[in-house]
Amino acid sequence: MAIQQPLLLNDQQMKSFITNGFLILKTDFSKEFHAGLVDQLNEVYEKEGNPGNNILPRIRDMQKVFEHPVITGALTSVLGPNYLLHTHRHGHYNSIPKPGGWHKDSYWGYDRLRNHHPWWAMIMYFPQDTPIELGPTGIMPGTQNLESKTFSDEMKEEATASGEAGTFALIHYDIWHRSTPNLLGTPRFMLKFEFMRTAAPVAPSWNNQERSWSAIEQEAGAVVQPTIVGEEVWNWLSGDIGSLAGSKADDASAIAELYSKLTGDDEPSALSAAYELAARGTGGTDTLLKAIHHENASVSRLAAYGLSVAGASVVDGLVAALDDSREDTVNHAVLALGELRGLAKAALPKLGTLLEQSSDKVRRTAADALGMIGEPAQDVVALLIKGLQDKDTQVRFTAALSLTRFGEAAGAAVPYLEAALADENRYVRGHALEALRYIGTKEANEVLMRELFNTRWCSTTTPASTF
Repeated sequence: MAIQQPLLLNDQQMKSFITNGFLILKTDFSKEFHAGLVDQLNEVYEKEGNPGNNILPRIRDMQKVFEHPVITGALTSVLGPNYLLHTHRHGHYNSIPKPGGWHKDSYWGYDRLRNHHPWWAMIMYFPQDTPIELGPTGIMPGTQNLESKTFSDEMKEEATASGEAGTFALIHYDIWHRSTPNLLGTPRFMLKFEFMRTAAPVAPSWNNQERSWSAIEQEAGAVVQPTIVGEEVWNWLSGDIGSLAGSKADDASAIAELYSKLTGDDEPSALSAAYELAARGTGGTDTLLKAIHHENASVSRLAAYGLSVAGASVVDGLVAALDDSREDTVNHAVLALGELRGLAKAALPKLGTLLEQSSDKVRRTAADALGMIGEPAQDVVALLIKGLQDKDTQVRFTAALSLTRFGEAAGAAVPYLEAALADENRYVRGHALEALRYIGTKEANEVLMRELFNTRWCSTTTPASTF
C-alpha cells in the first residue's frame, strides 16, 4: 500500500500550536484497528511488562499509526519534512484515580536549556476511547516557554486530550502537562513518541496561505492571545532569522520600562520584555547584553532568549560573554549563538574551545549549538567528532544527534560513529545510528546495516514463545 501524502496543518492550526503549545487531532483508523491495538497492548503489558523503547517493534501495528497522513502532516508542518523519530518512546499506562503532577519532560535524564523555537515535539496517542473520566493527558495552554509552574493545580484553562480512539495531542516538547485521574479504573494507554527537527526552517512547511501572523484569524474555539513571542516563532518557522531586530523604536524610556519587567517577578511579562528589547535597536540589545551577566540566573536566561532572536549585531557581545567566569552566563550565551545559526559562524572558534571546558553543562550546550550553526561544515563536524569522544555521556549523545543535521558533509564522522555503537549508553548508540542514517553515504549505510543486522531481534519472541 502506498503511503499517503501528509495532510499539512493550515495557518490557523499553526497559529494555535505556536500560541497554545499543542493541537488535539485525530486519525481515522477503524474501531477494529484500535481494538486490535489495545488487545496487543494489554497482552504485552500483562505478560511482559512495559516494553519501553521497544514498543514500536513489539507492537508492530503502531508503525501504521506513524505513517498516517494526519500524523505525518502535523509533524512535517511543525518540524519540517526530514524530522527524526527519536530513540526514546514510552507507553504510559494509567488506572489510578489520582492525578499526576504537572511537569515538563526531561531530555532522557538531564535538564537542558530549552528552545522556544520548536526543534522538538511530542505525540501522545490514545488507542482507546478516552473520555475525561478515563484520565487523558492534561495540558496547560501557553506554558511551553515558562520555566516556573505559575498556575494552580486546578486551573480551568487546563486542556485535555480526550476523545475517540485515534485522538492524539501534538505538543511542544517543553509544555507543562500531567496525567488526569482515571475515575473509571479500566486500563488507559497513552503512547508517547518524541520527534526532532533535523534542519532549520528555510520556508513554511505547512499549508501556508497568509504570510502575516496578525492577519490570521484564531481557530474556532481557541483561547489565544497574539504575543511578540508567538509572532517571532511564526517568522522563524517561515525561514526568517532575527526578524525582530530593529522592528521597533530605540526609545530610552520604553527600554527602561522593559528592563524593569525583565528583572521583575512575573515570568510571562519578563519573557515578553526580553523579546521586546530584542526589537528595540541598539539600546534594547545593549540592555540584553548587560542582562545576560545579571546576578540572577533567571534574568540571564531570559536575556539569552531575547538575544537569540536579535540578529547578527549581538554576536560579538555574545562571544565576549563566553569568557565570563560564571557557568550560567556562558551557557546562556552559547544557547543564543546556536539559535542565531549561520549568523553566528564567527563564534565557531570560540565555541570549539568550550568543548575543553570543565563544565559538563557548557560542553553539552556547545555540542547542541554547533549543530545548529552548522558552518563551515567541515570544521563543525571535526568539533562534533571530538564531542563523540567526550567523557560525559550527554555530550556524546548530543554530539551524535547534532551530526544528523549535516548529511553527506559529516562523512568524516562515520568511523567515530561506528565506534560509538559500542557505547554503554543506549542514546549514544541510538543517536549514532540516526546520524549514520542521515549521512547516507555508502560507508555510513554499510556500518548502519551491519549494526542493525547484528542486533536484530524477533518481535514475536517472548518468554511464553521462545521459538
